Amino acid sequence: MSLLDIQKIRDDFPLLREKVYDRPMVYLDNAATTQKPRAVIDTVERFYAKENANIHRGIFCLSEQTTLRYEGARYKVREFLGAGSEKEIVFVRGATEAINLVAQTYGRAFLKAGDEILITHMEHHSNIVPWQMLRDAIGVKLKVAPVNDSGELIMEEFRNLLTDQVKFVSVAHVSNALGTINPVKEIIRLAHEKGAKVLVDGAQAVAHRVVNVRDLDTDFYVLSGHKLFAPTGIGVLYAKSELLESMPPYQGGGDMIRSVTFEETTYNRIPYKFEAGTPHIAGVIGLGAAIDYLREVGLDTIEAYEHELLEYGTRRLLEIPGLRLIGTARNKSAILSFVLGEAHAHDIGTILDRAGIAIRAGHHCAMPLMQRFGVPATARASLAFYNTKEEIDCLTNALREVTEVFK
Repeated sequence: MSLLDIQKIRDDFPLLREKVYDRPMVYLDNAATTQKPRAVIDTVERFYAKENANIHRGIFCLSEQTTLRYEGARYKVREFLGAGSEKEIVFVRGATEAINLVAQTYGRAFLKAGDEILITHMEHHSNIVPWQMLRDAIGVKLKVAPVNDSGELIMEEFRNLLTDQVKFVSVAHVSNALGTINPVKEIIRLAHEKGAKVLVDGAQAVAHRVVNVRDLDTDFYVLSGHKLFAPTGIGVLYAKSELLESMPPYQGGGDMIRSVTFEETTYNRIPYKFEAGTPHIAGVIGLGAAIDYLREVGLDTIEAYEHELLEYGTRRLLEIPGLRLIGTARNKSAILSFVLGEAHAHDIGTILDRAGIAIRAGHHCAMPLMQRFGVPATARASLAFYNTKEEIDCLTNALREVTEVFK
């Protein structure tokens, strides 16, 4: 039985009380973005109403207070990820920008033509395209580790591909399209044995389970705030301090410098070297509030409840004639991707929308993975700790109606 007071949790999220087509909103698109609790909404509103000022350089009270709150959020992120220092936490726009930052700084500085980068077949486009851009720019080679029919990484093939020429590994912690939880700790250990650095895309992981970057021993870890019940437009790059020290800056501008002349610029210390310009201050403070909220609820409790939802949802969906789950890994997050008979995923999504149910339909920014499974798209219901078994029942009943339409 769940330890969560689900009704109390749901009361914390205003949007869950909204209606669609005069029906109660059933929001099952959490892998795309999560809803925001009142604590986060109030924090952002209070910032703009009563605290708004730029940070770091102001000598007046409001600026100094805002700077303390901004840097306090950095401390919260450090604790949340188990990092060794706030210096290892860089604020960016999201996981996508964080991966691009690493590709364009570490990649250009430390990789060379002929070096190999190893990714997996289940990566989001944001963990494919930046490495292709780097390949085209400097001549590195991109290799892809395959997945089996359940959507699990084939570790034997991964080990075979992990040769001495592989200098960098970039892998999703959790697949956004399948829900597969990758054995990232083992992947990192194997890569380090070969002398390769590792980036873990944690966008789909950190809202659903405890992550400790030092325990993983990952070199880089990235996340997006909007998938963590925080505002959009804010994300985090964690990197080991020695790597950040060695990497060139990503962008130039204010706050990432110590001194500037027309002849020479001296860069700021880390992490500020990578935070050019006025940041998304409200987003950072909102991210801190989201972390406070999650820590109060308890990520271990959240993970256990979402696993309960996943098992229930899997059983209910498999009762529907003609439904096939895409992604049946033994170790997976609360994501249910499926195809249903002759119905296209977009048609499924449209019919469910009229029933007040929000799911995602498409390739989920994982087109190579869709090709691997021989489908143009899937319908995806992705769950969070404010979802309920009753909502899964609503989904199941609506999908039965879809089967009637496409008989």
